[in-house]
Amino acid sequence: VQLQASGGGLVQTGDSLRLSCAASGRRFSNNGMGWFRQVPGEEREFIAGIDWGNGRTAYADSVKARFTISRDNRKNMLYLQMNSLKPEDTAVYYCAASRFATSSSQSRDYNYWGQGTQVTVSS
Repeated sequence: VQLQASGGGLVQTGDSLRLSCAASGRRFSNNGMGWFRQVPGEEREFIAGIDWGNGRTAYADSVKARFTISRDNRKNMLYLQMNSLKPEDTAVYYCAASRFATSSSQSRDYNYWGQGTQVTVSS
């Protein structure tokens, strides 16, 4: 079972990026999914989550109205559209699959993790 995150890169303040997360080895269409990010020396931070079924979404206040999480269950894909990027968005971004049908802001509720993709926003 593998989650593969991609789409990171070096951008300037105000730019946009779209992260993708491809799942292989099993289908995650019945699981909540989430995006987290981590800066060296800090704890992993919840960014966005999306439930299975009703597609309910949740966002951290720091990214609300700028980031959009979505999923394509047919393709077993998860996405994070990031707009109006700021230098403080610089981090390694991880996708994850929840143990449950709903997403969660707690990393302990996720049992599958991607390898991370670096996003760097220059000022």
